[in-house]
Amino acid sequence: MTRPAKTDAVMIGICTFRRPSLAEALGSLAGLALPERAVTVVVADNDDTPTALPLVAGLAAAHPLELRHIHAPARNISVARNAILAAGRGAGARFLAFVDDDEEVSPGWLAALLRKQAETGAEAVVGPVRAIYSPNAPSWMQRGSVHDTRPELGPGGIVRQGYTSNVLLDLAAPALQGLQFDPRRGRTGGEDTAFFRDMLRAGGQIVWAPDAVVQETVPDDRASLRWLLRRRYRMGQTHASLLAEGKGTPARATAMAVAASKALACLGIAGARSFDQGGGIGP
Repeated sequence: MTRPAKTDAVMIGICTFRRPSLAEALGSLAGLALPERAVTVVVADNDDTPTALPLVAGLAAAHPLELRHIHAPARNISVARNAILAAGRGAGARFLAFVDDDEEVSPGWLAALLRKQAETGAEAVVGPVRAIYSPNAPSWMQRGSVHDTRPELGPGGIVRQGYTSNVLLDLAAPALQGLQFDPRRGRTGGEDTAFFRDMLRAGGQIVWAPDAVVQETVPDDRASLRWLLRRRYRMGQTHASLLAEGKGTPARATAMAVAASKALACLGIAGARSFDQGGGIGP
């Protein structure tokens, strides 16, 4: 049974699946400038067996925040996200923040999210994810910060689409009541896009907190044009499927427009790479 929301309690949720970088993510949370409120961290372990439990248990004794481990098996990210939602609602937390298990938060991250929510009353607040590259990454990629995550802003700075790699949710908001991540998308991706689409349709609002910074180290196997193209293709598929679900929406034409815009973005990346490798454009 869901408990009434506590006035200011915050839960930070991290979904994980066999990532050693979870240790760095939890370590960065130890350096947070804590607000004057209760803060709990919940790690949802999406592995078949609770492989993250020894790490979480080993860090819990000395960590300044309460660390909890919950086993959410299925190898389905929606199952893990929903387990964290249930934990937050069950504990009566007012706010729930999500970060990824390969990210590290800045000391002022949580305070910046909470400050923006207090200023706007928005149901969700998103912040930037800044990519950290190894020296092996192509120079064009480092210059363009193409792995950074930032939202698309509409008129008045309103965010059109949310994501779970850096977000704060107001669990007391009517637009979030009963809302969950779709398990059908938990293996293919796009579950966070669908979640925030449904929240917006229910009258919710997403706002941008540029000072709520987290960093993500880009592995060498992701620092390639091929990986970026595959990622853009998957994003295009997600947009098309979501548009196709909308009643009365010209889904096919809109999906083609979205796909075309993403293709142009990828061509721009490819052009930047060609320019970098060739030393310029010319005969």
